[in-house]
Amino acid sequence: MGFENEKKQKVYTQHQALVKAESYCAYQERCQQEMRNKLYSWGLHENEVENVIADLISKNFLSDERFAKAFAGGKFRIKKWGRVKIRIELKRRKLSEYCIKKGLAEIDETEYLKTLRKVADEKTRETSEKNVLKKKYKVMNYLLSRGFESDLVREVIGETE
Repeated sequence: MGFENEKKQKVYTQHQALVKAESYCAYQERCQQEMRNKLYSWGLHENEVENVIADLISKNFLSDERFAKAFAGGKFRIKKWGRVKIRIELKRRKLSEYCIKKGLAEIDETEYLKTLRKVADEKTRETSEKNVLKKKYKVMNYLLSRGFESDLVREVIGETE
């Protein structure tokens, strides 16, 4: 009936999944939760998933700490995310507080403030609002949505007066 269009999901053995997972992890840093989800999608059962995860960790293909550092550094440098947003995303991926702290430590404080000012200046220039208070409010909300801390945002917005 409507089943002929459904794509048949390939089911892997534990060994096939391990080989495939090694190349998946070698291509890009992954966290345990991403890998777990992927292994379940490949048709593995809980004990097989945990065995593959353990093998990947022991072979150094998988490291939540390394993932947190790469993720935090990349999201800050490339997407200009603030620490709040990065922390939320790392928590969403079920990383430990230790790994989250290690990841956030990758962000240089001087660069962070410089980036915050730059993003604030760009948003101020492109906001067409004529009312000064409304404009500051819009810029402030934008910076908060990017994950920058409210005290730093207020400080930077105060500098634009």
